[in-house]
Amino acid sequence: MSVLPTFSAAAADRTLDAGDGVVRLAPTWVPRVFSTPGRRIRLHPEDYYAFGKDRGGIDERWLASPIRADNGPATGDFEGLSLVRGAEGQLLPFDQFIAHHQDTLIGSRIWAAYGKWPVFAKFFDNEQSLPFHVHHRDEDARALGKVSKPEAYYYAPQLNNHLAAHPVSFLGLQPGVTRDQLRERLIGFGKGGDNRITELSFGYRTQLGTGWDVPAGVLHAPASACTYEPQAASDVLCMCESWSNNREVPDELLWKDAPADRVGDYDYILDLLDWKLNTDPDFTNSRRLIPFETDESVAAADPGYVEKWIVYKSAMFSAKELTVRPGASVVITDADAYGVIVIQGHGRFGVHPAAAPTLIRFGELTEDEFFVSEPAARRGVRVVNQSSTEPLVMLKNFGPGTAPGF
Repeated sequence: MSVLPTFSAAAADRTLDAGDGVVRLAPTWVPRVFSTPGRRIRLHPEDYYAFGKDRGGIDERWLASPIRADNGPATGDFEGLSLVRGAEGQLLPFDQFIAHHQDTLIGSRIWAAYGKWPVFAKFFDNEQSLPFHVHHRDEDARALGKVSKPEAYYYAPQLNNHLAAHPVSFLGLQPGVTRDQLRERLIGFGKGGDNRITELSFGYRTQLGTGWDVPAGVLHAPASACTYEPQAASDVLCMCESWSNNREVPDELLWKDAPADRVGDYDYILDLLDWKLNTDPDFTNSRRLIPFETDESVAAADPGYVEKWIVYKSAMFSAKELTVRPGASVVITDADAYGVIVIQGHGRFGVHPAAAPTLIRFGELTEDEFFVSEPAARRGVRVVNQSSTEPLVMLKNFGPGTAPGF
């Protein structure tokens, strides 16, 4: 990507107008020092360590992201932040694009409540399961000047030709686990080796085409499946497992988002947890996500497409999976703005060509990612599948208050 990101109001206006309310986004890659790439997010095999020595491998692609990654002092100026492909080929930082267009982009309801686009989605692609960790709840994140991070997972078959080394997720705690038991494992973090904290949890095998809702305050170690993860726009976390990816997890990740005067205080970490949710005896039924067809899709009874809710248990975000059958052309309406990623097939999305790439070089642009303004979503976006044999499949992530019941 040889074009450096810049912003101008005139370019932002021309870009939104040229796309009829739908804009293209450039791929946003994020490395992690504590992870090993699973190599399923269609990046070229030679590019998974493109950020350089000591930055870690690329195992995340952030989608419609209005924030920068919190990756330590070496983090790049635009790392984690989505870039809008301008009408004249320039790249516009997505946060400035949102701040300029405000409610005409994300809608008056969300702009009035948040003054920003408060969510994003990501592909997370690790060869091993991630370390057992927790994201802060509202009150704890606010004390740090940050926001909480509820999230959800969906296991798309198109991104999981293999499930890698450890396709088991550890979620929550076994009913009856006590603070003292968990404190003992946290203290073991600093002793070296494996603190065996997931022995206090339950492991769940990966089932493709389903997912999990993970509220802030719930401990979790996502499996080695490649996940699609809608979530709040935050990178706050506390790593609680000392051994992952066949190596020790650095001590600083245990205390990454702790106030300076609470570093070393294990009660601080224990208080980050929502104990009721973690030890819920009906955790599976409460948190598992089983897709179901949207009311609009059912009512349309259109053989040209099927649309399903795949993430729907959070007030903060939601997601749908849209499948357009070979040769079909459909107009899809939604009430709110949303981000889009194409994961299978090719065709058109509004005025734009759309295609799921086979292989992406680091720095290259693609035709698979978009953001749809609220006015365009309400007018309806025409989606055309130009294949005679293959479905056109895309995932759509929404902001607060869009899921059924919210």
